[in-house]
Formats: sequence, C-alpha cells, structure tokens
Amino acid sequence: MHTFILRNKGRTFRQKVYSLLNPTPSSGELHHIIDHVIVISVLLSVVSIILETVSWIHNPFRWEFYSIEIVTVIIFSLEYIGRVYSCCELEKYRQPFIGRLKYMFTIGALIDLVAVLPFYVGLAFHEAFDLRFLRVFRLSRLLKLTRYTGTLNTMYKAIYRERRVLFAAAFMMILLVILTASLGYEFEHAAQPDKFNTIPDAMYWAVITLASVGYGDLTPITPMGKAMTVVISLIGIGIFAIPAGLMASAFTDQLRIDREAFENEFRDAIAKGRLSPSDRLALEAEAERLHLSLEDVDRITDKVKSELINATGVLPDDMDPEIVLEKYRQQISHLKVFSLSKQFQDIEMMLNDPNCSTELERQIWVLIKKSN
Repeated sequence: MHTFILRNKGRTFRQKVYSLLNPTPSSGELHHIIDHVIVISVLLSVVSIILETVSWIHNPFRWEFYSIEIVTVIIFSLEYIGRVYSCCELEKYRQPFIGRLKYMFTIGALIDLVAVLPFYVGLAFHEAFDLRFLRVFRLSRLLKLTRYTGTLNTMYKAIYRERRVLFAAAFMMILLVILTASLGYEFEHAAQPDKFNTIPDAMYWAVITLASVGYGDLTPITPMGKAMTVVISLIGIGIFAIPAGLMASAFTDQLRIDREAFENEFRDAIAKGRLSPSDRLALEAEAERLHLSLEDVDRITDKVKSELINATGVLPDDMDPEIVLEKYRQQISHLKVFSLSKQFQDIEMMLNDPNCSTELERQIWVLIKKSN
C-alpha cells in the first residue's frame, strides 16, 4: 500500500483507480493483490453456483451460499464501476461520455456486466417472473478469468494470423461432412429409415465418424455403408487433424513473435542508456503479460546486453560482473589468436613502430606472446 501511494503521488483519483485495476508502471503489488481477490472471488462464486444444484449440500448451507453470492456480486460490481470510470485513461476512450459508452460494449466489459446482471434482475423482478433460468448466466463469471491471462490473447492473434488457412481447412471439413452425410443417407435410408431419415440426420453420424469419436448410436448396417465408414474414418483422421496442427504451430509462432517483440522493447530501452524506473516497470508488466519466468527475463536480458556489447563495445551500468569478466576473457582469447596467426610478424612490426601503437599496446603484445 505504501509503495502504491508513493508511485501514484500527485496523480488523479481516476489514474489511481486505473492503476489498481490494470497493470501499469505505477500499479505495484497492490494491483496483484486486487487481481488475486477477483480471481478467488470468481472461483468461489462458480464453485458455489455448481454446488447449489446439489440439494443435500444446498439445503443446510443455504445462508452461506447466499452470503457468498452477495459478497462476490459486490466485488464484481465495484470492479465493473471502477473499470468503466477509469477507462478514459486509455487514448481510445479519452472522451468521458462517448469513450465510456464505447468501452461498455467491449467484450471484457460485457462479460463483467453479465457476471452481475442476473443478480440485480432477479432481485428486481423475482416476484413478477420465474427467473431461475438466469442462474446459468452466473457461470459466465468464469470468463472473467480470461482478463488475467495473456494466453487467450495470444490464441486470438494466432487464429487471426492463420485465418485464411483455417478457413480453407474448415471449408474442406464442411464439404466432406456434406458428402459423407449424403452417401450415408443413400446407402442406409432404405435399411434404417428411422436413423437415416434425412441428410441432416445423417450429418450427425458423419461428424462423429469423421471426428473419430464414433458414439455407436448410429452405425451403418449395409455392406456399402460399412465400407464407406471405413474409408471416411481414415480420411477423417487426416482432415480433422489439420486445424489442430495449424493451431499448435500458429500458437507456438505467436509466442515466439511476442517474445521477440519483448526483446526488441528491452533492446530499445537499453540502447537509450540506463533503464529508467518507469521503463523497468513497463518491461516487468510486459513480461508478466507474456507469462515469462524470472529465468526467461534474465536470459533475454543477458542476451540483449551481450549483443549491445558486441555491437557498440559499451558496457551497461547494471551489467553482471561475471558477464563482463567473460567478455574480457573472450577479448584476451582473440588477442592470442592474433599472436598465433601467419601475420603475427607484420603485426609485431607495426606495434614496434611508435607512430602506430602505444607503449601499453606493446606491453600487452609482449605478455600475450609470453603466455603462448
């Protein structure tokens, strides 16, 4: 709490609310605590909703379940109000009225609204209507957890990047399902009119067969139908596996792209000189979004600093002394290679010329030769 106050000294109340609910350079540990409270509230609420359906659990703990619902709805309501109020800190929602209205129609805001709306609707109209069906909408609170992981965002970017290839694969699958269902209807309709009554009925069998699930509730009994089932089952293993392979590859590539982008951000910050506290906090927030471990961050840091040394010969102020020593040893090794090369006599002749070298350079050369 003290750290948050120091980092946000002089900032407006709206900026402080935004820092509490979103990862920013000034958020501090208090933001993580609030995130944990919301995540725990979501999980507790969902578990409570599920257990409410078990009568022998719900009846003796009716008051406890209702108390959990009240507390979690208060937390989610305050979060929703805070996010709508503070969204104007983002450039695209800068206008107070229009900006907040635009934010309220984003996916994240709609999920937050649906998470609390059933409670208030039920509270207002429970006497006039049977609103028990609204209980299922409370489970949408589980979708709130998508905000606290960058995995879905990475998945979305991967799907969007490969959308054309995925569309082609989906078209192939739809075409195969229609063709399989049509053949199944032709071969089995006469033998099983109750199961293969229409082509749409046969589509159910085609999908579960091509997907290699095969529930067994619909099975061909004619010789042609059985032969076709064998063929399309083998085809389905390959065709239906294409989107899974594409998604796995695209997801891995997107993670690599995101991490390379993080490296570039760190490289740009290092190139400016010493990392400022705000730059460091921003990079920490980005690393958290990408779910990078401390080991990953340290590895990327060392890699970027090594590249900077090789490119400019400049040592960052916060460089690890062990890395500096290793770089020093590498330079010594390079000098030894020069002293053993075929041109060492030419090099020595130039070093002995006072106009071409300094006394220090000549002394270092003598020491290198003696070490060989």
